Amino acid sequence: MGTGRLHVDLSAIVANWRALAALARVECGAVVKADAYGLGAVPVAQALAAAGCRRFFVAVAEEGAALRRSLGPGPEILVFAGHMAGDTAALAEADLVPMINSLDQLTRHLEALPGHPFGIQLDTGMNRLGMEWSEWAAVAEIALEQRPVLLMSHLACADEPDHPMNGYQLDLFRQMTDGTGVPRSLAATGGILLGPDYAFDLCRPGIGLYGGLPFDHAHPVVALDLPVIQIRDLQAGEVAGYGNAWQAQRPSRLATVSGGYADGIFRALTGRLTLWHGETPCPAVGRVSMDLIIVDVTDLEEEPESLTLIGPQQGIDDLARAAGTIGYEVLTALGSRYARQHHAA
Repeated sequence: MGTGRLHVDLSAIVANWRALAALARVECGAVVKADAYGLGAVPVAQALAAAGCRRFFVAVAEEGAALRRSLGPGPEILVFAGHMAGDTAALAEADLVPMINSLDQLTRHLEALPGHPFGIQLDTGMNRLGMEWSEWAAVAEIALEQRPVLLMSHLACADEPDHPMNGYQLDLFRQMTDGTGVPRSLAATGGILLGPDYAFDLCRPGIGLYGGLPFDHAHPVVALDLPVIQIRDLQAGEVAGYGNAWQAQRPSRLATVSGGYADGIFRALTGRLTLWHGETPCPAVGRVSMDLIIVDVTDLEEEPESLTLIGPQQGIDDLARAAGTIGYEVLTALGSRYARQHHAA
């Protein structure tokens, strides 16, 4: 069984995409960067393309080139990082659309790939990527003459609906883009949930596709079962794991499970991690180590062959809360040793 079986429900991803598109009431793309948040960009994008998605967003040109090989011509693949030095060949050969973030990138693109499509990313207050107001004002006329395919910005606090930054960024984005005649995009998952004012012409959900918050009505997408390698019985007072950090308070049965922090099960979960056997919770004991977790299965009536880390009883956001992080990190940290099984849409 290896380290574990990671089940990815492509039907659920498609259902989440359709639900978000229905909320936005505009064209709905899909963010598939970081290998579709660790779930497999190729099968995820293929399922979404079959469902009608025509625009896909990646982080860097290398991701886009790999995706193009699987999708073939047709779907638009947009690159958040823009046109970085060394990207020219990949952008041209894979027909990728860079989201230009600066004057330097705009100059590089127009000189290296004249006539090649591009979009522009604007900074409306996140101070991460994109042209600030003054930079955009200086180049807007030249840029718009080249007919960019999209103007976009990114919301910093969309997962907090009442945060004043949302309204501020919305107003600034309108001021920077009204009257340009270019399609616009502001909303990712959180922005879609803020309402139609944030939708503009294109939305680009990411985490909501994969079953994560803030889309709390999402269909669950991921299930992860970890195989049991060995089971042993301990007497009260015996210890287990590195540093003898856990001591049995009763006669106990412990299962050693294949999986650890090398597989995205954070060491910070030590003392906070629960695995499941059906409806029965089984607490992890001792420290999470690189490849192994020890789990107390004393209360089970049978010896388990596997235990569930992510499933009906514990989703990605439950695991994230236990680790003091977010669902994004849980998904993207899932290691390459899991046997990924994609269930057809």
